[in-house]
Amino acid sequence: MPAVTRAADAGGSVEAGLLTILLALTVALLAAGYGRGVHELWARRGAGAVLPGWRVAAFGTGVLVVLAADAGPLAATAQRSFAGHMTQHMVLLLVAGPLLAAGAAGLPLSLACPVRLRRRLARLRSAPATRALRRPATTALLAGAAQTLVLWVWHLPAPYVVALERPAVHALEHACFVAGSWLLWAPVLGASRHRLPAPAAVLLLAATMLPASALGAVLTFAPQPIYPSGVLGPDPLADQQLAGLLMWAPMDVAVLAATLTVFLRWLLHLQRRQPETVGLPRPAVPAPEGRTEGAWR
Repeated sequence: MPAVTRAADAGGSVEAGLLTILLALTVALLAAGYGRGVHELWARRGAGAVLPGWRVAAFGTGVLVVLAADAGPLAATAQRSFAGHMTQHMVLLLVAGPLLAAGAAGLPLSLACPVRLRRRLARLRSAPATRALRRPATTALLAGAAQTLVLWVWHLPAPYVVALERPAVHALEHACFVAGSWLLWAPVLGASRHRLPAPAAVLLLAATMLPASALGAVLTFAPQPIYPSGVLGPDPLADQQLAGLLMWAPMDVAVLAATLTVFLRWLLHLQRRQPETVGLPRPAVPAPEGRTEGAWR
């Protein structure tokens, strides 16, 4: 039995190493494609004309965060406890995903494709079904549903244990987190032409936060461990409760901060355009000389 265990551990180590290399290659290819598209876009229209520099910096930072979460000290911490693993998940969901979404990568990545593939993508985007799916409201509904589904499914005990035991499933889990978060935040932080109206963005973020808070509450207030003891820390119940808090508090704080920011920016925009719509008094118009106030009543 010890020999079989050592062989299994060796096989898992080899699989994990291959997946780490594959992750690095995938991320490098994504970053290279984005960089090439940005270079071509800036060469055509001028630096920052269509894609500001801060969006490029956001995308690059998001790529680095993905690498740091999956192949750094945080990955080692995630192997020791459920709370450490939850921290890794929150970094992918609340840091990497929003940063990648803020990068507005659709146009740069399409410009980086070969001409033939670019033409096929253009035809695909112009198809009626694709146009319907690309509407901001449709994208928002799909994004909210995908984020909720990804969060709940991968934190159920059975899928969670399988992800810990199989490096390939673990990589798929993290890819789902990044993709779901990217899709969720794209209508909020992405390019203005694909962005949701502010009221709809507020509803999207609030509706997405509630299921995540519910899951965090379940983990925090469960009277006994939900997960097998082998995937929890030395104190299983305390580890599970801490993991629930790590999901609950950061998710609520991040989403509430984003929601308030979007809402306040919307109010300021209304104030600049129509002061009366936000309850501000209209400026008084002075009466012409020679007329009294009562003469105008």
